[in-house]
Amino acid sequence: QVQLVESGGGLVQAGGSLRLSCAASGRTFTIYSMGWFRQSPGKEREFVAAVIWNGFNTKYSDSVKDRFTISKDSAKDTVYLQMNSLKSEDTAVYYCAADRGFRGATLRVNDYDYWGQGTQVTVSS
Repeated sequence: QVQLVESGGGLVQAGGSLRLSCAASGRTFTIYSMGWFRQSPGKEREFVAAVIWNGFNTKYSDSVKDRFTISKDSAKDTVYLQMNSLKSEDTAVYYCAADRGFRGATLRVNDYDYWGQGTQVTVSS
């Protein structure tokens, strides 16, 4: 099993920045890739970004590309999501997830095996 704990959410004004963290514990050696997703009320969970756990390949959704950056600190078993130039439409609960499959930095919700509890990000306009 892998446990994931997100932190760093909060309230920020439009144009501001936040950095989310996701600390992994347990059988982290089974992780192949890590992803960030978000979900707003009444909407489906959507892909934000992903990174290969023991590599450097990354993938972003078009809506956050050039504004968000996913990174990892393997020594700390932690993945980060740096969010810049935030917009009101970025408001959502943000979840990190871990995938054990050798699929690359997948963007499909159903490919992920473990999920964190989520952290709220609210961007005021």
